Amino acid sequence: MDQLTAPGCHGDMTRAWDALTAATALGSGLLAGVFFAFSAFVMSGLRRLPDPAGAAAMRSINLTAQRPPLMLALFGVSALCVVMIARAALTWSQPGAGWSLAGAVLTLAGALGVTAAINVPLNDRLDAGTIPWPDYLAAWNPANHARTILCLAGCALLLVAACRRR
Repeated sequence: MDQLTAPGCHGDMTRAWDALTAATALGSGLLAGVFFAFSAFVMSGLRRLPDPAGAAAMRSINLTAQRPPLMLALFGVSALCVVMIARAALTWSQPGAGWSLAGAVLTLAGALGVTAAINVPLNDRLDAGTIPWPDYLAAWNPANHARTILCLAGCALLLVAACRRR
């Protein structure tokens, strides 16, 4: 394969590995940004509304979130993480493999793990009307902060991995 030297990094990386790592890091950063937007201002704005209006707005957002732009990003990045995990396991002795594994696992934990275990069930309960809006916020927001931090940390570790590979 062709070799290249990534600017500011040590050693050579194959183009395919470099592209996979870059795509996964960018995707992880994109997800962190989406989650950060909710943590930084979307949920604060919804909290300022009367409870019924805030809950209605969130239900509307949740319907929109289930469409291709976010779903492609969420599941596409998750698939890239699975490939990165497998690649890291198969190339464990190579520089950067541990960083790749850690970055991909953190991103996957945030993108799918926290989302599936906490955020989606809460969204379902909100939609069904079985959770009061203040209780929803009290549970949903910390989970969203966690997935923001996990995806951002995953992005950072994947960037380190890109610089550690030969």
